[in-house]
Amino acid sequence: MFDGLKGPGESQAKDGSSLRVAIIHARWNTTLIEALLAGAITRLKASGVHPENIIIQSVPGSWELPIAVQRLYAGSQTQASASSSGSGDLLGSATDLPSLVVQGSDQKTGSSGDGSLKASNTASNKKEGPFDAIIAIGVLIKGETVHFEHIAEVTSRGLMRVQLDFGVPLIFGLLTVLNEEQGLKRAGLTEDGHNHGEDWGDAAVEMALKRKQWNEGVIVSERSV
Repeated sequence: MFDGLKGPGESQAKDGSSLRVAIIHARWNTTLIEALLAGAITRLKASGVHPENIIIQSVPGSWELPIAVQRLYAGSQTQASASSSGSGDLLGSATDLPSLVVQGSDQKTGSSGDGSLKASNTASNKKEGPFDAIIAIGVLIKGETVHFEHIAEVTSRGLMRVQLDFGVPLIFGLLTVLNEEQGLKRAGLTEDGHNHGEDWGDAAVEMALKRKQWNEGVIVSERSV
């Protein structure tokens, strides 16, 4: 067994204040899902993503995640076109669909949000363009049949296909664990556990900002050699 420090390592400080991020989660294994979702939201806010630009939707299970991600991103592209033509908001806002949007928070995250990776500023906090990143969250716990293996494989392949087809960062928040104890640990619900949702929130901001830079032809080395 690996005894070293697992995880993505420390990332650059980030300013996600101009980003729009979607989170789509399955509803199976709700206790674990809610903890992972909370972890992701906390880190998005800590990086400066405005609550009104965090859109949350759910689907029954992990099997439905790929189609949900695909159609939601396509919907955000349609919304961007409608907004530019004055047709209004199609995916909801902090006032008309509160259940789908993270509301304003009094929670202190302890982050200054003034990092070295910055996206362009916007005149208004609320964005209606295509999502800059999407986090897909699901939890699969192995049972007595091969159902677990089938769902894990096709869901993973489906999410990767959506990411490459659309060219949008899609953060892989699918836990595939052998028992409930492993899930509790990875959702940060045990004393020695760590909430992987926090890592997913950080990854969404980092990849969204890097995608913006790459699309603009800004390519710089993060290390000196």
